[in-house]
Amino acid sequence: MIFGLWYRPVDVFDEARDRSAWSAAVLLCLISGGIGIVSVDAFRAQWAANRTAGLQLAGMAEAGVLLASLGLGAVTHAIARTLGGNGRFAPTTSLFVVLFWVTDLPRLLIAGWLPTSSTFVQAATWTTWGFGYFLAVLLIRGQHHLPTRKAAASVSVQMLAALALLKLGPVH
Repeated sequence: MIFGLWYRPVDVFDEARDRSAWSAAVLLCLISGGIGIVSVDAFRAQWAANRTAGLQLAGMAEAGVLLASLGLGAVTHAIARTLGGNGRFAPTTSLFVVLFWVTDLPRLLIAGWLPTSSTFVQAATWTTWGFGYFLAVLLIRGQHHLPTRKAAASVSVQMLAALALLKLGPVH
């Protein structure tokens, strides 16, 4: 399923319409969150100073990433239902989390080795975000039987929040 989102997303969404993907969602949150945490200089400094505190920081950050991801998926589902969609909660939320992290994984891997302010990382950020937005619209359109413009509207708030908070990072 994870690789299928890159090569045949519509088929994957059609196959998963009535099934949730919680295990894949949690696994991708943990992997992506771990890569993201390890690539932050503050974590590296904490790890060098005190490994126990570093592990506690990593655990809290992982829990935060998981809760934030589930929150983004739940909000996407709620907005789609408000706009007239008829999809179920579990498949919509879990697949939204999966596609969000599947599309963000390349950026995280690049940002693990290059500074987040580099042009290449910024280009990867915008590219993966755009691809994720496109896939999220396809997901909501198929899961909730909404027209494309309503599906795009239901995804917009969460994807803009994710772009601002997770992908672009804090403004210095």
